[in-house]
Amino acid sequence: MALIDGGAKLKIAGNARKDPALLFEFGFRPKHRLDVFDTRIYLTNIQQVPELRFFVAYVVQENRRGKPEIFPRIFYKDLSLAWRSASHFSRTDDGIWVGKGDVRPEFEDGEEYLASNESTTDLPLELMVAFDELSRKLKRPGGSEFTLDLILRKSPADRVEPYSDFTAPRQRAASVKSNLINRGKSVARFTRKNDPTSLKIKSGFEPDFSNGIIEKSTSKSKLYHGLLKRFRILSTNQKIQYLFISGPKHTWIIPPQATTTELSSYCVRTIDVVADDDLFIPGYEYHHFEETRSGELELFSQIPPGYVGEICESDDAKADASPWLNEIPVIQEFRRKVLGKR
Repeated sequence: MALIDGGAKLKIAGNARKDPALLFEFGFRPKHRLDVFDTRIYLTNIQQVPELRFFVAYVVQENRRGKPEIFPRIFYKDLSLAWRSASHFSRTDDGIWVGKGDVRPEFEDGEEYLASNESTTDLPLELMVAFDELSRKLKRPGGSEFTLDLILRKSPADRVEPYSDFTAPRQRAASVKSNLINRGKSVARFTRKNDPTSLKIKSGFEPDFSNGIIEKSTSKSKLYHGLLKRFRILSTNQKIQYLFISGPKHTWIIPPQATTTELSSYCVRTIDVVADDDLFIPGYEYHHFEETRSGELELFSQIPPGYVGEICESDDAKADASPWLNEIPVIQEFRRKVLGKR
């Protein structure tokens, strides 16, 4: 509040831009403060609606004139248990859809379409433990889905791509070739389709299980059957970092991030680490039938065919992805070298 009294501008993308005081009138006052690199973050207490568990966040950064600016954002927890920054949102007949950052072209049945590059909204791995600890402070969080209307830019239901305030900082950073990780090429890929054993990681970008473990933590999850162990691990060349999560029945990897320190106003890194998405499937992933426009049922699955495990007990729209994960060599190596398991 002192920053605002001192002239710092609240730069709001959603409906509250017309009357910023609405955020405080509705009770979205900062309760916690985090600092990472050159960015300061104020968080409300945790909020909960059926579709989303989230914080209202105030991201404070200095502009080019050295003056602080305040960007209200929504930070939410994903199925993979990573915390993300919503880029925009829309309302559909099925409820709320939260924008998942930048997009890339993909092809299916000979047709090109835009798909979300979800890891572009992942908050810094350095903050994941803090968000988990703060999210457990309230046993009965309040919340309203209309909070998103106040803070996020609302898009048409068919718009996947984010707006320029999300993409422009990324484009500027990527225009400097020296910023790019592995020259913008993939650091990890599967050389054979639907074969988890065919993973190849670029030399130098492998996780350093011997000397690269820089953070250990634990948390609990009903979805993942209890205690979870987390390990943040540097690559052998120290240019990127991984987050491995292991529970009683699953081990998976959060998409790696650069060790760069520049963050956009969405509190996400501006430089990507390119790698095959199938390396970062969470323990449970979406696998269910959806009704098409013609009224027919069609299988929607984010687990490679042939590796779908049992349906999740608490959510029949998800299935166990461990048959795929357990065959990935780097996960086997992690279990052996770090967890001491066969």
